[in-house]
Amino acid sequence: MAWNEPGGGNRDPWSGGRDQGPPDLDEVVRKLSDRFNNLLGGRRGGGSSSGGSGDAGPSGSGLAGISLMAGIIALIGWLVASIYIVNEGERGVVLRFGRYLETTLPGPHLRLFPIDQVEIVNVEQRRFQEIGYRSGAGGGRQPAIRSVPKEALMLTQDENIVDVRLAVQYQIKDPRAYLFNILEAEAVLVQVVESATRETIGKSTMDFVLTEGRSDIVADIRTLSQDILDQYGAGLQIITVVLQDAQPPEEVQDAFADAIKAREDEQRQKNEAEAYSNEVIPRARGQAARRLQESSAYKEQVVAQAQGEASRFEQLLTAYQQAPEVTRERLYLETLESVLSRVTKVLVDVKGTNNLLYLPLDRLLKSSEAPSAGDVRTTGGSLLETLPSSSPSSSSASVDGSAAATRLRDLSRSREVR
Repeated sequence: MAWNEPGGGNRDPWSGGRDQGPPDLDEVVRKLSDRFNNLLGGRRGGGSSSGGSGDAGPSGSGLAGISLMAGIIALIGWLVASIYIVNEGERGVVLRFGRYLETTLPGPHLRLFPIDQVEIVNVEQRRFQEIGYRSGAGGGRQPAIRSVPKEALMLTQDENIVDVRLAVQYQIKDPRAYLFNILEAEAVLVQVVESATRETIGKSTMDFVLTEGRSDIVADIRTLSQDILDQYGAGLQIITVVLQDAQPPEEVQDAFADAIKAREDEQRQKNEAEAYSNEVIPRARGQAARRLQESSAYKEQVVAQAQGEASRFEQLLTAYQQAPEVTRERLYLETLESVLSRVTKVLVDVKGTNNLLYLPLDRLLKSSEAPSAGDVRTTGGSLLETLPSSSPSSSSASVDGSAAATRLRDLSRSREVR
């Protein structure tokens, strides 16, 4: 029957026909101890001893192997506990017996455990601190903001009270100073920034704080706070200081809002007045410049006309000196022509008669194409018409145009003689 057939038993041809049972624990320990002894150069001592001494030899070797394994495991555990890794953006502060030893950079490092301790400090993390208010989780989307009057209320230079709320961002620049120089660095930071804010606000007026002075105040607070922290050796670096809000206290906000509205109305009216001034003044200046130019042109015109008249008079004087009678006659005729050209009605009284010559020049000029009522003739550029006189002795009379012209010339000559 084969060894592996049913009913043939559990016989193994490699085991010499003996049944396979569970391994003996002592045998396992003995084998392990033998292997360690061979590695360490030792030898077994059970060949020349008696039975009792042969039983004691394997037990001592097993205990030695266990001790060695425990030592190796302890060494490995010590090495694992002594190795620490500093991540990027962090620094490791090594303490030996509680005293500062060194600051390690990012990467794996070794320490003497347990006499060395390592504090890992994040130097690139930007931390946030609120001064004058606290924000927490609210019921809505916006977080609930709770005011802290003890930190927020400050006195200005003009003895007014203002509610100031700041948000400070900072980070650790010196891990050793941060851990050992001060206790509760965050609380110290809040007190330092609050003190610097009170000093800065106390040197400023309320209008300056609430209006155009926000950027200057924030810069002064940041500079002063950093100087105080450096004097304390806090190892902190202030990145930004944000002025979240600056308002008067709640008790006087309504009156302050009215004052702000009045100031805005004043500024609006000033702007309107300036706009009106900018509109009127250039227009007035334009009109003044136009009138100046017109007066200058009129001046030049009058001067030129006067110079022309003077030149004409000089030429006329020269002509008069050469021919006085002709010049006098010409001047008289030109004068009459100039005067009569602007007259629309002319009445001529003839001596020795009751007839009155009436010359309606206006109607004659308007209806020059219509036939005349009497004999019309032109003499010396003038249009003459004889009309009946209004005398009661004669109902109608007419005078020859040429005779009237001759009479007119005689009258003019008689006036010259006079």
